[in-house]
Amino acid sequence: MAKITAAMVKELRVMTDSPMMECKKALVEAEGDLEKAVDVLRTMGLAKAVKRAGRDTNEGTIAAFVTEDGKAGTLLELTCETDFVGSNAKFTGFATDLAEVVTNLSPADVEGLLACEMNGNTVDDELKEMIHVIGENMKVQRFERVAVEEGGLVAYIHHNGKLGALVQFAFNKPETFQNEEFKAFAHDVAMQVVASAPAGATREDVPADVVEHEKEIYRAQAAESGRPEKFWDNIIQGRLKKFYAESVLTEQDFIKDPDMTVGQLAEKVSKSVDDDVKVVSFVRFQFGE
Repeated sequence: MAKITAAMVKELRVMTDSPMMECKKALVEAEGDLEKAVDVLRTMGLAKAVKRAGRDTNEGTIAAFVTEDGKAGTLLELTCETDFVGSNAKFTGFATDLAEVVTNLSPADVEGLLACEMNGNTVDDELKEMIHVIGENMKVQRFERVAVEEGGLVAYIHHNGKLGALVQFAFNKPETFQNEEFKAFAHDVAMQVVASAPAGATREDVPADVVEHEKEIYRAQAAESGRPEKFWDNIIQGRLKKFYAESVLTEQDFIKDPDMTVGQLAEKVSKSVDDDVKVVSFVRFQFGE
């Protein structure tokens, strides 16, 4: 059997990102053959991944991927065991890679994603390999893929990795998507979605039952106010207008300039880029919700 040197152990560690002791054990088992040692580590990783599968995964990250042309994109939630790993660049990068697989291959659900091809393996195999490398259980909790024929998508992930948004914009000219003023506007809108958690992009997006629930509360408040019943409808409509201003993205005050709404900002940007720019819809993920 070939002598197992420190240099060989280091080389295997670089190749696989596995712990030093495991690299040494694998080399001993493989009798110094690096390629066989890689297979040994993969097998060890699978066994450990199975053992770790029962551990709780209460930490993790939200990741996003959008194609260069903005026609398809994905938000994905990947969980792990500790906050330390949840903010690790290798882990968050893997989450982004998974979002890219979803975007490109469009699986129907998490089970479908695990069967997708990734780096010559299945996503399931790649996930187990990552569990082995990092040493914690991981799960793809959920994802949402969006595709558009017209307009484009822009994503934003909050710096803590716990919040993310994917926003759809409508415009007529393809070149608008690459316009710097549009890019800045789209980034700010996606950031506002993350920060303010609106109920919908427009009034039409707010679920009817939510609106009715608000009306019931306002009606009860009007009755308690002592005002004559003939004024109740005006009271209800006034408070509903305030609700929309707080809860509908395009009617919210723009965070960076409260003197205009997001809808008014879209009109301003439209004039600047000589196009008709609108905020259409959004997907928002908050970790663990």
